[in-house]
Amino acid sequence: MRLLKFLVLIGSLCCSAPVFAQQVTVIRFPELQKRLVRPTDTTYVVNFWATWCGPCVKELPNFEQLRVANAGKKVKVLLVSLDYASQVDKKVKPFVKQRRLKSEVVLLNEPDPNEWIDKVDAKWSGALPFTLIYNNKTKQRASFERELSAAELTAALKKFQ
Repeated sequence: MRLLKFLVLIGSLCCSAPVFAQQVTVIRFPELQKRLVRPTDTTYVVNFWATWCGPCVKELPNFEQLRVANAGKKVKVLLVSLDYASQVDKKVKPFVKQRRLKSEVVLLNEPDPNEWIDKVDAKWSGALPFTLIYNNKTKQRASFERELSAAELTAALKKFQ
């Protein structure tokens, strides 16, 4: 009986803990472009995804795992949602909260992808998921127009270190 009371107490404490709240910032392409050309020695892993894209959703935990594995290193993960900006509160924020994404998440509010896709990467057709890994100081760059496993993502990043 004591054990049961203890478990109930622990359960109530867990449920009363602060709810995880991740910010999702809506940005336009010029702001994203500034980030892409920043002259720093940080390696950026930028994943373009959407809540409606099955392979995107499947690979998101791999980016979170990569972020955790590289904490304290000059590696930054940025998740760029391509959902509609009108869906940010109804769909994207709840999705990010439910999946407990802790990487930075932005929603790119651009109606015409043809205006900016080539500026991200000339080889990108526009298909999702799309991942760009780059380091502007070392002038290294790699892009992947497909779902990446955790092992593939880790191996790709190792080429930058």
